[in-house]
Amino acid sequence: MSAALIGHLRSRGIGGRALRSAAIIVAGFGAGQGLRLISNLALTRLLFPEAFGTMAIVMVFMMALGMFSDVGISPAIMQSRRGDDPDFLDTAWTIQIGRGLGLWIAALGLAWPVAQWYGEPDLARYLPVAALALILNGFNPTKLETAHRHLRAGRVTLIELATQSTQLVTGVALAWIWGSIWALVVAGLVGAMAQLVYLNLFLPGPRNRLRLESAAAHELVHFGKWIFLSTVAGFLLGQSDRVLLGGYLSLADFGVYNIGLFLATFPLLLGHLVTRRVLIPVYRESPPAESRANFLRLQRLRMLATSGLLAATAVLALSGNQLIGVMYDGRYAMAGGVVVLMAVLQIPVLVGLTYEQAALASGRSRRFFVLQASRAGLTIAGLALGLTLGGFLGGLIGQGVAALLAYPVLVWVARREKAWDPRHDALAALAGIAIAALALALNWPAVAALAAVAPG
Repeated sequence: MSAALIGHLRSRGIGGRALRSAAIIVAGFGAGQGLRLISNLALTRLLFPEAFGTMAIVMVFMMALGMFSDVGISPAIMQSRRGDDPDFLDTAWTIQIGRGLGLWIAALGLAWPVAQWYGEPDLARYLPVAALALILNGFNPTKLETAHRHLRAGRVTLIELATQSTQLVTGVALAWIWGSIWALVVAGLVGAMAQLVYLNLFLPGPRNRLRLESAAAHELVHFGKWIFLSTVAGFLLGQSDRVLLGGYLSLADFGVYNIGLFLATFPLLLGHLVTRRVLIPVYRESPPAESRANFLRLQRLRMLATSGLLAATAVLALSGNQLIGVMYDGRYAMAGGVVVLMAVLQIPVLVGLTYEQAALASGRSRRFFVLQASRAGLTIAGLALGLTLGGFLGGLIGQGVAALLAYPVLVWVARREKAWDPRHDALAALAGIAIAALALALNWPAVAALAAVAPG
């Protein structure tokens, strides 16, 4: 490690705190994904592919409920001048509790229609039980957001790993005892309860109280109206493949697709986690429009983040097919091609990932909504057109084309915030093209085999 980097890590300034937080988040994410992978390997031997397809549908609608009702409490606390005010935090917590209760009631209403849509009657039982986790999540204390606001990642990361370990151990144990999807459903509830307990016991800060202050509620609603629309668009962007492919593929093939997607999106999930938790505070305290020094500080962080994410993507794109062959039995062979192709197709998203939070940090949530809505519309159109013209493989390629077409909108947002860095984008794009060309050349038979996947 260079002396300059060590100096930045030891600095007490915003750049040093951001680097330390990012390092902790990356280490925690790596450990967490390692735990998930071990659990996944165990569960694929205890359960059947259809179980993962059914549970993926449950999680899609859990995410839909959460995202279609998101009022932006977390980013509001992170960017607001009142983000440390107890009245503001208690008001946010009270709203969050009401939202959780409302989400569970909505899940009750959706359970039967979802079961009919997918032709899977048991979904009517799984969804309401799984959605109890949304009530528990509503009681999570706002000191979690306070820790993110001040880039205190250490204890939060340990709590997240403890929560994940509790859920994964429960899931494997119940799968061994029951051998049914209920193991995954109940494990999700245990994980939500564990998170609530661990946050209250081990994260420092005052306890929340029920309170509704009109000024705080007004600020949260004003900021959150565009976050609400952005998260609706974000759901369509991030889950449209599961919604459309879940109806296109058989449950077994859909379960295998999700296994491959789980592995392929490690870098993208890590990138979203780091940029959401680290870059909002950096943009807030060091806006690039304010000075050249601020822009250069962000440029260094951006180069480090993108280089690391592209390196991780390269590993998966080049060796994903072989990894699937080593880790899973023959029932999951299709996932190898999915890992390679999806790792390649996410490269355009990774190139521009560090710009996304600039508008949220400045309080201009409307611009973030425009970006998310554009991406969602293009992704749905690309996926639907691809499925129509080229089947399963065409649908996946359509998503990648959509990411490229959305880049001009991302540049528009970044330029408005004085954050766009064309030199970074050009260098990252060249590296991404090289990774994609090599990965496809080495793994073409596995990728081409996806064209033979038939509708369910």
